[in-house]
Amino acid sequence: MTSKGKIEILAPCGSFAALTAAVRSGADAVYLGLDRFSARAFADNFDEYTLARAVRYCRLHGVKVHTAVNTLVSDDELEGALKAAQSAYEAGVDAFIVQDLGLAALIKKACPGAELHASTQLTVHTPEGARFLYENGFDRVVLAREMSRQEIAGVVKSCPVQTEVFVHGALCMCVSGQCYLSAMLGGRSGNRGRCAQPCRLPFSVKGGTGHDLSLKDNCIINSLKELEELGVTSAKIEGRMKRPEYVAAAVSACREAADSGRADDESLDRLRSVFSRSGFTDGYYTGRLGREMFGTRSKDDVTAATDKLLARIRTEYKDEAQSRDVSFTLIIEYGKPSKLTAESGGKTVTVTGDLPQKAQKVALSAEKAQAQLSKTGGTAFRAAEVKARLGEGLTLPASEINAMRRGALEKLTALFEQPPERKREDVLIPAVKPYRKSGKTALRACFKSCFVPEDFKECELVFVPLFSDIGEIARLKESGFNVGVKVPRVIFGGEEAAEKVLLDAKAAGVTDAWCGNIGTAALALRLGMSVHGGFSLNVFNSQSLDFLEKAGLEDTEVSIELTAKQIARLGGTIRRGVAAYGHLPLMITRNCPNKNGSGCSKCGGRSTITDRRGTQFTLMCEGGCTELLNSDALVLSDKLDDFACADFLTLCFTYETPEECVRILDMYRSGGKSGGNLTRGLYYRGVE
Repeated sequence: MTSKGKIEILAPCGSFAALTAAVRSGADAVYLGLDRFSARAFADNFDEYTLARAVRYCRLHGVKVHTAVNTLVSDDELEGALKAAQSAYEAGVDAFIVQDLGLAALIKKACPGAELHASTQLTVHTPEGARFLYENGFDRVVLAREMSRQEIAGVVKSCPVQTEVFVHGALCMCVSGQCYLSAMLGGRSGNRGRCAQPCRLPFSVKGGTGHDLSLKDNCIINSLKELEELGVTSAKIEGRMKRPEYVAAAVSACREAADSGRADDESLDRLRSVFSRSGFTDGYYTGRLGREMFGTRSKDDVTAATDKLLARIRTEYKDEAQSRDVSFTLIIEYGKPSKLTAESGGKTVTVTGDLPQKAQKVALSAEKAQAQLSKTGGTAFRAAEVKARLGEGLTLPASEINAMRRGALEKLTALFEQPPERKREDVLIPAVKPYRKSGKTALRACFKSCFVPEDFKECELVFVPLFSDIGEIARLKESGFNVGVKVPRVIFGGEEAAEKVLLDAKAAGVTDAWCGNIGTAALALRLGMSVHGGFSLNVFNSQSLDFLEKAGLEDTEVSIELTAKQIARLGGTIRRGVAAYGHLPLMITRNCPNKNGSGCSKCGGRSTITDRRGTQFTLMCEGGCTELLNSDALVLSDKLDDFACADFLTLCFTYETPEECVRILDMYRSGGKSGGNLTRGLYYRGVE
């Protein structure tokens, strides 16, 4: 269980100017991205030189630096990503924020002593997921933005892992790490840091506003004290793409809330003026979902950030933050060089100056010496105590005292800026030997109900929804289907219910579980199930395959953002599969777009949403979440030779009729072609 303590204020920094604004406004820690492998690829980010400079500046002010290496990386990119992390480690960063499980395992070995933080892209939203990552070397988990206060509390209580909660900033419509909309529509992957934000464009449901995939910005700043009481470690501000003035305004409001219990209305109004989308929402945290959570960036929102407002904010952080108390002791004795000792934070330095002179008129007084030594403006230090031991009748020019003060503070600055002595561990990334399967490529199928046509008995596995009637699941097994259960990709607040049903399924003889989230996979493993990883685990390289195999998974589907050629080059020894048919889910959201329209009472769990070009996408609701499905079905039945490396192909059926399901199965058995509109997904296009 996370111990309660002062909550950390963690600020986003997409540039050095934003970092300066964050530190001078009161941040306890900052997070920033490297110029590669960062989930905000379009921020200015930090190269090797500016990162080293940033770390020195933050160390001087007692501020921690978290480095985001939080994108999926291919086998070809792993070595470069690891070297970038090692350079950052030697520069003195405190933590790495990572999405890719294979890369995380390498960083853990290569950078001993640095903390490992699980990115929100890993979709951690259950106690089991937090425990699993903690047991596998992660020090902190960044929780999904969609969690309520009760769900956050449940994770905090579950294990000693640190927890990080987003308290302000943009809300993606989709649960982080589960969005493929930008990749599918334009080839720019959010999982690779290049999201084009198509969700902010017009998408319409019946009775909606026309921007029905766009949420207001999250703001739970005035819940910081409550989060602190829950035991949350860090309050995170979103916004590495935002201007420095936004960072300053957000940090200042959080600092105010953390120190006094509440940010006043003026601070929040100012923050809203700097950036908002029709205002703010706390809907996920409070559990009040619905139309009030939706919003878009209006002309009024843009013009609210006036030049006058931004200039006023800049004046508040234009001066160097005096973050450290310093104590001075000045000693002046006849016939000896003057000496000044400065102590701060356990570090002590001494400088010497000129010989004092006999005073011709007025001797140097303790008050005058103290006044000169207290002039620490423009530095990171503030004079907390000044002592002066002065010989009688002696004097020393003010310029000499000033020079000694500057020299002492420069020495202290150098000591604080010095990074810890670290040595990277040499970690050899094994050369990848492409996997060679044994046997034929099998077929698997996923259904939205227990109504499965008889023809699918020949499939290696048939998955039906976990929360189906257990009697129906047992019936399928008894009638000859190799049946397993498909655990929902996200189960906000539903882990106990999922555990109960998994145990019921196991008691009925069903021991196979499809799991597309690391938390649900960990749960099924603990219960002794055979776990089959889903595409949404985002397996992008051979190291991630090895990680999942060591974790105990039976096999896994690989990422739908890999190309066929990349899949063929993957190494490792775990069995692997490909999502080969279906209306692929482009998003999964906890707040149905229909809640911004005419409501959800009459849709029966299925409706549509239309983009600005008139293309209709299906919305499917289940278990408190909504999936947005691609308009065209993925079809690979005539491309099977390109996926001969896969042990199995998964056919995912959503709203097809039984007859259509059988026809599609026949296509994959025969290698036939399909008519009508179809997509090859990203298997031939790839992603940026």
